[in-house]
Amino acid sequence: TGGHAWEGHRERVRRMFAAIAPRYDLLNHLLSLNVDRFWRRFTVRQLRPHLSSKAPVLDLCCGTGDLALELAQQADVIGVDFCRPMLRIGQAKIARRRARVLLVEGDALQLPFPDGVFSVVTIAFGLRNLESPERGLREIYRVLRPGGVVAVLEFSQPLLPIFRHVFRFYFRNLLPRIGNWISGVPGPYDYLRDSVQAFLNQRELARLMEAVGFTAVRYINLTGGIAALHLGEKTP
Repeated sequence: TGGHAWEGHRERVRRMFAAIAPRYDLLNHLLSLNVDRFWRRFTVRQLRPHLSSKAPVLDLCCGTGDLALELAQQADVIGVDFCRPMLRIGQAKIARRRARVLLVEGDALQLPFPDGVFSVVTIAFGLRNLESPERGLREIYRVLRPGGVVAVLEFSQPLLPIFRHVFRFYFRNLLPRIGNWISGVPGPYDYLRDSVQAFLNQRELARLMEAVGFTAVRYINLTGGIAALHLGEKTP
């Protein structure tokens, strides 16, 4: 049944991230040639007009807390993830920096928050890992305040054909081998390759956000479309 299938997917993804947690940050920076740092900082810059010390930000699928730490320079942040080993690493980073971040173990499809409490919700490289990205977006919409903003940072489809071919070769052939070798865990970076290839492109994700109810939906291609930042608002 659908419920059992989701539980199976959820547990597989959780175990996979738990296994690679010790090397997760290293591999993120290495495999992206450090560009992932730029993508996160760009996201925070786009959100700056909406960030305030008076209103907490929700960062979903926060992992080891990289985006939450960037956001915490502008606002108080609650980070949610369902993988405890990732949260442990994130908590150590937060403690070292004395950042304004509270980490919560939880499910992005069943958030432990009432309706309409956050002015900003972010999710970076997590939406495609959900069994139902649509349900994830609906849950984001639920917890956003009217007038609130969502930011979805995710891998996408490179724009230029020659760039697309190079990217696909790297993603299909080199990235899984390097990632699986350095992490010492076979499989997770094959999953990364497959999940990115199967996920929505820029326009498809924008249409899904609109179907959920977000308005003023727009996206910004990053690094030639390797990633894209989608922004949307909840109608006041």
